[in-house]
Amino acid sequence: MVDSQALPTGILGFPITPFKKTDRIDEQALEANIRFLLDEGLSAIFIGCGSGEFQSLSMEEYQFILELAVHATNGRVPVFSGVGGNISQAVKQADLSAKAGVNGYLIMPPYLVEGEQEGLYNYYKAISECTELPAVIYQRGNTIFSLHTLRRLIEIPQVKGFKDGYGNMEKNIEFIKTVGDRLGWFNGMPFAEVTMPAYWAIGYRSYSSAISNYIPHISRMFYTALEKQDEEMLDELYREAILPINRIRKQRQGYAVSLIKAGMEIMGLPAGDTVRAPIVPVEPEHYKQLEVVLNNVMSKFPVRFATGG
Repeated sequence: MVDSQALPTGILGFPITPFKKTDRIDEQALEANIRFLLDEGLSAIFIGCGSGEFQSLSMEEYQFILELAVHATNGRVPVFSGVGGNISQAVKQADLSAKAGVNGYLIMPPYLVEGEQEGLYNYYKAISECTELPAVIYQRGNTIFSLHTLRRLIEIPQVKGFKDGYGNMEKNIEFIKTVGDRLGWFNGMPFAEVTMPAYWAIGYRSYSSAISNYIPHISRMFYTALEKQDEEMLDELYREAILPINRIRKQRQGYAVSLIKAGMEIMGLPAGDTVRAPIVPVEPEHYKQLEVVLNNVMSKFPVRFATGG
């Protein structure tokens, strides 16, 4: 069983939330996605976060997927939930997370409003302190912390981790060199493999991997190459897999989610039938582009190559 207070390191799994054509959650597809990530060796499950279309879930649906994730994982790796939105909603989600038995939560940026540093501190403080669960604070969008605010937040015992989706390396260096191992450090940039070598160089050892939902062996190969500083392998993975997929991802807003579902479908994995607004499905032309890339990836890097089989 996992340590209930330990933060994961390595490749972090962020399952999708699959929906049926009736717009109901596809329970079997979600459980299959989680078990697939577990079997592929990912170090944690982050349920109901960005790739899980967090913003579109009702509270009842949210509670359902938490309980399903805890059951499906069965203590093999830590389970973290995504909490956020308005502060009362976030506190309610944190309470549901504690009752569901998750190991911690990722606090998403507050809805829409750009607050001053004092306001951001109060938001993250209230959510972090409302349970005893470890909290990971998330910097991106309308939530950019100053060093002073981060120092105040780490006085809260429940604050255990920091996830960066902003990408300002000067700020990241200042944070990690000042705060050090008081926090676990997660790269949460869109398509984190693209930027991970820069984050690795300053001490980040964990990242959220969208492509692990459909080509996890590439995620593992990439992480191993980082550990070994195998520049030749990194260059090849960038040329053949990471950058081509990222170019498709950037063609439309929302593809950070819907492209995952398209990739899963292409690879024969259950991904549900739709996404929820405001996210749009992958357009046919881009779907075909992804098919070409993934066929090339599987030709050059078959699973047996990644596992040594």
